[in-house]
Amino acid sequence: MPAAASAAETAVEDSPAPAAPEADRRGKPKRQPRYHVVLWNDDDHTYQYVVAMLQSLFGHPPERGFRLAKEVDTQGRVIVLTTTREHAELKRDQIHAFGADRLLARSKGSMKASIEAEE
Repeated sequence: MPAAASAAETAVEDSPAPAAPEADRRGKPKRQPRYHVVLWNDDDHTYQYVVAMLQSLFGHPPERGFRLAKEVDTQGRVIVLTTTREHAELKRDQIHAFGADRLLARSKGSMKASIEAEE
């Protein structure tokens, strides 16, 4: 510090740093609520359809897609993704728009999906 520094400048330099803003003292900002994308079972879609849909929309590899297809078939529902509400709504809508299963004549449309808040 130069010798010509005033007492006021010295006092400012020696004083403690101002208190951190409220958000910083509490840590990280609050995380957005998370939502599950739930796929519901039906008898109008094949395992091949489910695996292909999950790979196309979610990037799930075939092995994971098959496990999820088996779970939805045996349990009636399966969580395929947990994410923010807006992203969950988008993925649900993409499932609804995926179309019918071409391997089954009785398949008239897409599978059903919903979103629910993570607990």
